[in-house]
Amino acid sequence: MAAEKPGRRPAGAREEELRAGLTPLGDDERPVALTVAIVVCALLAAGVIIGALTVSNLKSRGGSITAAVFIAGVLAVLARGMYLRRYWAVLGFEALLAFQVIVSSLALVVASTLLAAAVCLLTIGLGGWLFWKLIRVMGRIQAADMAAHGDGPG
Repeated sequence: MAAEKPGRRPAGAREEELRAGLTPLGDDERPVALTVAIVVCALLAAGVIIGALTVSNLKSRGGSITAAVFIAGVLAVLARGMYLRRYWAVLGFEALLAFQVIVSSLALVVASTLLAAAVCLLTIGLGGWLFWKLIRVMGRIQAADMAAHGDGPG
């Protein structure tokens, strides 16, 4: 086993310091990023249903009411889970944000107008910002869960 270099911290020490510095979410506390994520998710769920109900010839365009209800249901469950400050819900929404950023990045490559490119850049920027802000929220949710169960500092 190789000896550690002088001045280096043991593996995991930095992560432990960062975790110890996180303030667990207070009772009914919802940071701005979490509130934004809840509203975005709920609006997307409503938009999917409204879009499915108002588009003529939905089936000929590759869609279906059943799929729209399923997608809207998943988004509604995520919004409710985030409102209840559940880690799994924030993680699920983060996965959707990551997918959205990737798809928008790919769409930017083939954007044929300045408006399309601007919309892609806007969605990449906003999605990336929200993704980044939700990482700390997830840590604070975990810190609150650990404190509630007596598993860690706090």
